[in-house]
Amino acid sequence: MAVRIRMKKLGRRHRPFYRICAMDARVPRDGRVLEELGTYDPMVPLEDARAMLDGERVKYWLGVGARPTEKVRVLIKKYGPEGTHREQQRLALDQLAQQRRRPEPPPPPPQEAEPLGEEGAAPGAEGAAPAEQVE
Repeated sequence: MAVRIRMKKLGRRHRPFYRICAMDARVPRDGRVLEELGTYDPMVPLEDARAMLDGERVKYWLGVGARPTEKVRVLIKKYGPEGTHREQQRLALDQLAQQRRRPEPPPPPPQEAEPLGEEGAAPGAEGAAPAEQVE
């Protein structure tokens, strides 16, 4: 069985997303997968944060003779186990994580204690009649 490492298209129209998979060369592009090795999201704004690969599994499949497609070969060269852009990828992922963090809301301003009513009752208790006892 000839194994190819290629991209399986997911997502929707105008919003592509790909899984990088080890597949039999005879199955269709979105067909049965032997193993998923990573993801590629071309919509991520930082180019070095687009591809995520499981380097150990990519190395295994290349070792047993799987052949990557041209695009996947470029991604493995950049972001694979001995990739040339690994440090840039780590920095880009850190930058994305920082952008996605929500800033902590400011603490609420301290509220002043409301003055008690004339008789020392709580402010909402004025006009409240005492409950009558039912026998």
